[in-house]
Amino acid sequence: QPMQDPSNRHLLVFNGEIYNYRELKKDLSSYWNFQTSGDTEVILAGLSCFGADFLTRLEGMWALACWDSQTKQLLLSRDRMGKKPLFFHASSQSIACASELPALKQLIDVPLQEDLDSTADYLRYGYYLPGYTAYREVHEVLPGNVLRWNPGSLPQSRSYWSLKLAKFKGTKNDAQDCLREVLVRSVNRRMVADVEVAAFLSGGVDSSLITAIMSRHCGVNPKTFTIGFREQSYDERAYARQIAEKFGTKHYDQCLTDWDSDRLERLVFEHIGQPFADSSLLPTSMVSELASKHVKVALSGDGGDELFSGYQRYQARAILRWYTRLPGCIRQRIKKLVTAIPEPMSHHSDSVLKKAHLFLDIVDRLKDETPYVAPLMYCKSQFKKLAPDLNERGHSPPLLPEETDGDDLKAMMTSDALIYLPQDILTKVDRASMAYSLETRAPFLDREVVELAFSIPRNWHRRGMSGKRMLRETFGHLLPDAIWSRRKQGFGVPIHQWFRRSLGVELEGLLDSNQSPISSDFVRSLLSTHRQRKRDHGYRLWNIYIYLLWNQSEKHAC
Repeated sequence: QPMQDPSNRHLLVFNGEIYNYRELKKDLSSYWNFQTSGDTEVILAGLSCFGADFLTRLEGMWALACWDSQTKQLLLSRDRMGKKPLFFHASSQSIACASELPALKQLIDVPLQEDLDSTADYLRYGYYLPGYTAYREVHEVLPGNVLRWNPGSLPQSRSYWSLKLAKFKGTKNDAQDCLREVLVRSVNRRMVADVEVAAFLSGGVDSSLITAIMSRHCGVNPKTFTIGFREQSYDERAYARQIAEKFGTKHYDQCLTDWDSDRLERLVFEHIGQPFADSSLLPTSMVSELASKHVKVALSGDGGDELFSGYQRYQARAILRWYTRLPGCIRQRIKKLVTAIPEPMSHHSDSVLKKAHLFLDIVDRLKDETPYVAPLMYCKSQFKKLAPDLNERGHSPPLLPEETDGDDLKAMMTSDALIYLPQDILTKVDRASMAYSLETRAPFLDREVVELAFSIPRNWHRRGMSGKRMLRETFGHLLPDAIWSRRKQGFGVPIHQWFRRSLGVELEGLLDSNQSPISSDFVRSLLSTHRQRKRDHGYRLWNIYIYLLWNQSEKHAC
């Protein structure tokens, strides 16, 4: 790459993987004399022959740029779910694009200004909203979109795919048969490679299920990789080893014993290029580095929670329906009782009291999260103290499908799939894995799987307080009951302990030289409460720490 067609009219640069390129190549063979065996030429041929309409036929993950020298038009596109990133800086006279912000900044010869509306978004959610970045002049091509630019004009974007919330036509058994077929097919598609394909294995349902399908339906015993923690409540290695033993994988694991400032700064400054508050970026980077020593491609379970109702916040929202019906005096007594007890510093999956504290946080934020966009870091009164000048700032979230029939849980799942998933989960996995030249593929994010999952009635996904019912009832025989019945954990990181030690000292140092919109006094009060073990503010302090680290770096660069 870059690759040109025989007439030198079209020139393509492409990042990603097209899983159905061989089938497409057969369809295009009567239009095109292929000279290579890979997927890049298939995209070039399709775009040359059929234009942007060809994108709807692609199955995979991609970010691409195609220049038409005849029409003087640049076409940019991202895959449907936003697995691969694509940023651009454009005026009517020029345009630059890249898969990572630090690379794009090297192409721009004008100073970039912080977008304070984006800063407000970041502080609220821990990441930037779709289409925006930390800089006013730099934007992100939206997932499922194609963007066109001609000299003399500003770029124009349109959607080539959007999530349709059509209702499944058939019985629950029909849906299970369909889910079994499309998910197995999706895994098989992602096994097509010139190199060995491995798997990330956390020991949770999603990664365990992908490993099981690889073994039982694809006939391989993949290498599997896990990162654990010294803190017992955060460590999932025992579950991962159980799955590895059951399916005969060659299993590798490591333990993250403390935070790694060098790794963090390298990821934030050299690969992400803007604040990003998901602390599991560190173990994701570690598991990617571990895997890269043995393989070049790994499958992940990303998307399973959003598509199949796995997050505990969905359970919390269901409990809220009951809780808000209680008389106000009873709710006040419950709150007083819970908050009088110091919040545990263990993982929420290991403590009922921890869950109670987190639930009351959700109650406090309920009005601010209505309508739901993504989980908020702060309620409105806290945010006003944190960043008074940003209180009324922020971008409007993107429009989402309306066909949720007033179902608040279905609306949450949709928003998480189209906002939280690409802006947080997929950003984290892409940057962490690409930093070590490891390609990660996510079978749950296949178009067929996504569209089927959102066509299934929500009450088939959840029963009582339990989610992922469709996955369990379809694939229950593949995994041990202990995996299906274990408490939802997620890739949590024990940052609460780090802030009580040297990381808290580092944060204080950043506050001493703080020239950002953040209130140092408010942050110091959070840190003090945290150190006294009254409340666990670890994830909020991490959000602030990352922003101040980046903000100070930007000031020094200027």
